[in-house]
Amino acid sequence: MLMNPVEFFRTLQKKECCECGQHMEEQAESYFMECDRCLAKKEE
Repeated sequence: MLMNPVEFFRTLQKKECCECGQHMEEQAESYFMECDRCLAKKEE
């Protein structure tokens, strides 16, 4: 049986930073796997 697309996206797990494990706010067209804080540390 096929799942309703709205229900599918509602039940997806929240995206987590692969560096610190913090939950990240999803953004359209963003493929970053690190949160802003961890990305800032890499630039330093």
